Amino acid sequence: MSSGFVRVSVLMGIYNCALTLREALDSLYAQTYQDFKIILCDDGSTDDTYAIAKEYSDAHQNVVLLRNEHNKGLNSTLNRCLEIADTEFCARMDGDDISLPTRFEEEVRFLDEHKEYAIVSTPMKYFDYKGVFREGKGGGEPKIEDFVKGTPFCHAPCMVRREAYEAVGGYSVDSKLLRVEDYHLWIKMYQKGYRGYNLAEPLYMMRDDRKAARRRTFKARQNEAYVKHLACKMLGLPFYYHIYCLKPLVLGIMPSWLYRIIYKLRH
Repeated sequence: MSSGFVRVSVLMGIYNCALTLREALDSLYAQTYQDFKIILCDDGSTDDTYAIAKEYSDAHQNVVLLRNEHNKGLNSTLNRCLEIADTEFCARMDGDDISLPTRFEEEVRFLDEHKEYAIVSTPMKYFDYKGVFREGKGGGEPKIEDFVKGTPFCHAPCMVRREAYEAVGGYSVDSKLLRVEDYHLWIKMYQKGYRGYNLAEPLYMMRDDRKAARRRTFKARQNEAYVKHLACKMLGLPFYYHIYCLKPLVLGIMPSWLYRIIYKLRH
């Protein structure tokens, strides 16, 4: 039951997710914590995504619906959502995923009990039409040096104090940051002195393709290498940490048969 005091804005950039959007939104209305509003921004969808979002905005008073005139990318779309977010916390959600019922309750409780943290996230369960095929692991506070190994927080399940978003000006819009906008966001927040924590229990289900990692473009690998370089520079890490910047590029040129072996060993 809602107390009438809205503390959470759910930021959703939606694009061509008509087949999954209802399930995603219904998972929010199944939350044990209901003091939230949903800010939807359609990023120039060409399917029925906007029409479905309009159904929900017409039926629920806590849904705000925005629409980009053309596709602008996730960075710009989430910044539009942030412009009208006026709550204490901002939570992320994607239009093809599922938030498990206690996600918001657990994340709000954590931020209330731990004022020293501005970010909280959780591992994810990865699923497709056959079911869950992988479950992420982790927990605790990332160390500064962990930033060059990979993004320290899962983006979609995160909840963040709005003041931290405001302090860094939201998401940076740059072609070099496409698909790594969240990675760069955490670096900016840590540079400003904000810290985060990963809960141990997976509270989010990400709809994924079992072969997606193999098909990552070389451009995406370049962007990842660039952000790792920024992590070293912005967080004041020793120069030798730049060795981690080479990893995405090596993976990008690695033969697919070798990549499959390494991926299986890791997961």
